[in-house]
Amino acid sequence: MTDTSAIDRAAIPSVDRLLKSAAFAALIDRHGRTLVVEELRRLLDQMRLELGKGKAIDLDPHAVAVRLDTHLGDLLAPNLRPVFNLTGTVLHTNLGRAPLPEEAIAAVAEVARGASNLEFDLGRGRRGDRDDHLEDWICRLTGAEAATVVNNNAAAVLLVLNTLGRRKEIPLSRGELIEIGGAFRMPDIMARAGCRLVEVGTTNRTHPKDFVDAIGPRTAALMKVHTSNYEVQGFTAAVPEPELARIAHDRDLPFIVDLGSGSLVDMTAYGLPREPTVRDTLAGGADVVTFSGDKLLGGPQAGLIAGRADLIARIKRNPMKRAMRCDKMTIAALAAVLRLYADPDRVAERLPSLRLLTRPVQELQDLADRVEPALTAALGAIAAVDRAECLSQIGSGSLPTDRLPSLAVRLTPARRGGRALHRLATAFRNLPVPVIGHVSDNRLWFDLRCLDDPARFAAQLDQLALD
Repeated sequence: MTDTSAIDRAAIPSVDRLLKSAAFAALIDRHGRTLVVEELRRLLDQMRLELGKGKAIDLDPHAVAVRLDTHLGDLLAPNLRPVFNLTGTVLHTNLGRAPLPEEAIAAVAEVARGASNLEFDLGRGRRGDRDDHLEDWICRLTGAEAATVVNNNAAAVLLVLNTLGRRKEIPLSRGELIEIGGAFRMPDIMARAGCRLVEVGTTNRTHPKDFVDAIGPRTAALMKVHTSNYEVQGFTAAVPEPELARIAHDRDLPFIVDLGSGSLVDMTAYGLPREPTVRDTLAGGADVVTFSGDKLLGGPQAGLIAGRADLIARIKRNPMKRAMRCDKMTIAALAAVLRLYADPDRVAERLPSLRLLTRPVQELQDLADRVEPALTAALGAIAAVDRAECLSQIGSGSLPTDRLPSLAVRLTPARRGGRALHRLATAFRNLPVPVIGHVSDNRLWFDLRCLDDPARFAAQLDQLALD
């Protein structure tokens, strides 16, 4: 008895024959011979398996080339892609946090093209320090004596603790033993930094005496951690920073503050909730403050360390600093963002994160007027579209209990049930520029606060793959 599947598999053209065909010439020209050969072999193996299962396959060289071209397009497509963040969380950690201003994007492109004076002093004609591009502006905006920058705030905290507290003790309130996204836990960071954590007070109440009693001959510093991603309410007590600074300084100890979000301006000036600023924290007695570059500051991912000149000098000499340093593109972007703060009257207009946080609801109404009809036309009978008031959140652990009045368009599938809702959300995620919303109350919600390009959003809706 003849094995027909074996005959079919034998009919698959050879790699050499396919590569010599006219259909493959364009593929080789576009993608290079090496990649085409590697992926063609994988494709032919896949086709043999499919034939073995009785699947009909077009073995014409042109058809194989078309199939391979589609595969190569998927393989070579960038994995890191822009998306529409319509989740209602402005500084969304999973979606890249703060969007950069055009000035920062241009600065990155300029230094990325070739050589730059990253660590070269143009005036003196000799080796320089990459912190020189940032330190003066950080000090100008915060009142610090000196500053340095690493690749994120977790690294900043680790570096500071390792420098100032290695093999010694750091007292910290139990109410500030935070855990943030990615299982970043303050006790674990202290252990990795070589410090011994001394827990003081209770979860909800810590008093000055708790810190005084915890200080001993092996105490390296006192520390306060801003509880940026949660809030303890009710019967609570915390030691104010100026009081904690006084306790530390009376015993010749440095006072460290992990500020987390790191606002450089008074948010209340823009109608936002109050958040401690770096300048106020330093003025309140902190000797070293660590904070993020890509949260309320509105820049790229970075960890900024500002404070007393002698302590910053010690931190910069730590061998770990080199492992945590920023590259030229991060430095260029951060420097451009810091310069925007020189004009506080216009920073809310020029800094995208601050502009999105302060966006008026009327502007969102105008967006809904453009987006809602486009969605209705694209979805037809698949889902009903309406609009509803909602509350956005700042995100990335910033002001966790505060919400911003916002507006959303809601999609309600005609077919009730989680499967229809899942398919609808998946269809939007599969668009050329994926649209990320959130599901609540059996609807798919698109919060419009972060929608900056409604024309691009609407133009791709005809590509929705709907049932």
